[in-house]
Amino acid sequence: MKHYLAITARGLEHLLAQELEQLGASSLKQVHAGVKFKADDSTLYQCCLWSRVASRFVLVLGEFAVRDDMDLYLGATAINWPDHFHSSQRIAVDFNGTNQEIRNSQYGALKVKDAIVDKFEKANLPRPSIDREQPDLRIHMRLSKDKGVLGIDMVGSGLHQRGYRTQAGAAPLRETHAAALVLRSGWQSGQPMMDIMCGSGTLLIEGAMIAANVAPGLKRKRWGFESLLGFDDEAFKTIKAVASVKAKRGVSQCQTRFYGTDNDARMIETARANARRAGVAELIEFNVADATEVVPPEDFTGGILSQTPLTVSV
Repeated sequence: MKHYLAITARGLEHLLAQELEQLGASSLKQVHAGVKFKADDSTLYQCCLWSRVASRFVLVLGEFAVRDDMDLYLGATAINWPDHFHSSQRIAVDFNGTNQEIRNSQYGALKVKDAIVDKFEKANLPRPSIDREQPDLRIHMRLSKDKGVLGIDMVGSGLHQRGYRTQAGAAPLRETHAAALVLRSGWQSGQPMMDIMCGSGTLLIEGAMIAANVAPGLKRKRWGFESLLGFDDEAFKTIKAVASVKAKRGVSQCQTRFYGTDNDARMIETARANARRAGVAELIEFNVADATEVVPPEDFTGGILSQTPLTVSV
């Protein structure tokens, strides 16, 4: 069992903890904007693939006091990085937070990077290369006052990037936030859902994916954990195959219907395209209409959800 940190938006910790428990995680502890937990490799893969509200999963390799840059360097050096990835992997360091001594996140990231490459050199191994744009692995450092948490990002790019949205409106709603809105709204799978200002359709698409039991990470092309030493490729292939079967069966059997309207015809076309890419287009009806003139269908018995904070809020 390994230690992980699941990161989410502030205020969603309880929702995330419930989700992770259902996915098989253990020893859960809610922290600021996240949840700490334990899991074996297969459970971690399940959490990454199925979590709807987490933005990242981090394999925690070290937790240590950071009073100054030397503490930061020594804490990062204490981790035996060659045990986790090969020196041929390209890495990037994401540093979040500051304190009285480390006031610049770029400087903090530089000290962590130095510690990692020095660890490889001391083991007589080549230095891993740095690639900020397309790294194989992202190193994650979180600093809060004098406490640091350091590890490896299991995901890569944020989990809100589901892979179905190529365009968004002027005020896009993140997919993870949309899923949280649906889960916190009181809506139950089986009830119809309507968004009278749907924009690019994110709220309805996330609702349809929940109703049809479609894993939100199913369309992701690559994951950070695939570049780790010890990655269990066969286990992950099996988990993805099971999720793919559930998605196809779920969409074909789903009786829940979703309705979206917007006064911008271009946004409606974008929403339809997004729904097609998400694989739930047959569950959602999109139409151009002014929100002040929308009338719900005659058989509509569910709640009307909108992206405005006056209607549903986290």
